[in-house]
Amino acid sequence: MARLKPHSHDAGDIVDSALEASRRGMRTLWISFAALMVTAVAQAVLVAFTGSVALLGDTLHNFADALTAVPLGIAFLLGRRAATRRFTYGLGRAEDLAGLVILAVIGTSAGLAGWEAIQRLIEPRDMRNIGWVAAAGLIGFLGNELVARYRITVGRQIGSAALVADGLHARTDGFTSLAVLLSAGGAAVGWQWADPVVGLLITVAILSVLWGAAKEVFGRLLDAVDPVLVDQAEHALASSPGVLAVHQVRLRWVGHALHAEAELSVDPGLTLSAAHQIAHDAEHRLLHALPRVTRAVLHAHPAEPHGDAAHDLVAHHLSRTLG
Repeated sequence: MARLKPHSHDAGDIVDSALEASRRGMRTLWISFAALMVTAVAQAVLVAFTGSVALLGDTLHNFADALTAVPLGIAFLLGRRAATRRFTYGLGRAEDLAGLVILAVIGTSAGLAGWEAIQRLIEPRDMRNIGWVAAAGLIGFLGNELVARYRITVGRQIGSAALVADGLHARTDGFTSLAVLLSAGGAAVGWQWADPVVGLLITVAILSVLWGAAKEVFGRLLDAVDPVLVDQAEHALASSPGVLAVHQVRLRWVGHALHAEAELSVDPGLTLSAAHQIAHDAEHRLLHALPRVTRAVLHAHPAEPHGDAAHDLVAHHLSRTLG
């Protein structure tokens, strides 16, 4: 039986859903960008007349977190562009590449914070206006935690690993802001070493988030998916009427959209039209089971052993490719 041409269920709804996800991502980015910039600017002013290296590290992290909205916003805009003959899948991968920029920014902020903390350990200085430092730390925590929850929630809803990574970045900023309170407390009792030590702890916290975000972003670039999604796809396809077996289910994220491929075994006595309808119904079930799927390619073939001859025609080509 011939390979069925890929088809989509209610393509207009799928496109509208993808565009709405992109709009939600953009809206989340700019709202959180504004909130973090206000927080960072306020903290920068306080750094100037308090001399706190821990607060400096927190401020750098907030600026970095705010600026990561720029490459991610550009990626969301690129992802809206239609596919072309050169970029036949569209530019959704730009979102995953933006994740690399975010990782670079997180790493840079960790390096700057660590460097300043080490310099302050070598040349200790007294912290000024300790009360303002403590207040800045508390405000930074509240602002970052709100932004983190917003980004992570929306990122998971629309399936954007880069936006979730950005949210985790903001959450770390919140905890580093709380660490600034410890720095202020130490300075209040005369411990000059407290400020740079807390600065180093903040650096370690930033590196911890960098590691977690890197696993998520590089996983996407290597086409990693949650195995639960594969199980859900297999169950949805196998439960569709007329499908005798499901083979080689493959899923991959392209930005915040999920692409799916699978092979379906059907009754060898069916007409092409009937097999096409079975594949279409199976795709319908798949789209309901995995709402983030925007493209599905289903190959219907006669149940074994009737489909062996057709598969043997290309088997040696595939074995060379995979070998």
